[in-house]
Amino acid sequence: MLPIYVVNNYGQFNHLIHRALRDLDIEVALVPNTTPSEKIATECRGIILGGGPTLERAGNCSQYLDLGLPVLGICLGLHIIAKRFGGDVSQGQSGGYGPVDVEICEKNDILSGYPERINVWASHADEVVVIPRNFIRLARSSICNNEAISLPDKKIYGIQWHPEVSHTFEGKRVFENFNRITLESNQ
Repeated sequence: MLPIYVVNNYGQFNHLIHRALRDLDIEVALVPNTTPSEKIATECRGIILGGGPTLERAGNCSQYLDLGLPVLGICLGLHIIAKRFGGDVSQGQSGGYGPVDVEICEKNDILSGYPERINVWASHADEVVVIPRNFIRLARSSICNNEAISLPDKKIYGIQWHPEVSHTFEGKRVFENFNRITLESNQ
């Protein structure tokens, strides 16, 4: 079975994303964001765009969104998705890492099984302020209107928070849901 690729965008938690999937017995590999899209297209069944410092250092990530594979963007990964599809990202009002109470607005497949409110660990140094056309808002908070978004027919999802850290309520559920989505997409 092909692995899920975690794309390293130079963020401090990318290795934790990789470890979280490995701990769930999900086939996974950590790859640089300079990996050619042709290699990504043929060697994995889904892509997780990890966090990182800036959109300018996102390498080939926007190309990966055109491969027809399921994609989960985390933090910077969400911003890459939003920008690529015409959304807007700007500096957040609340800045650094910390706890955030998130309201789940739409329980689609990536947020399946979560209660209506969850406490997560997130950075809001930058955030999506305008979601792209045809995307659905999945979650919001008192400090960020777009905590999670999706483009369901293309199986593209983005979340502002970090499911890979222990402070996030049932973060592994996002990875389990994404794994299921990739398996169903490749049948």
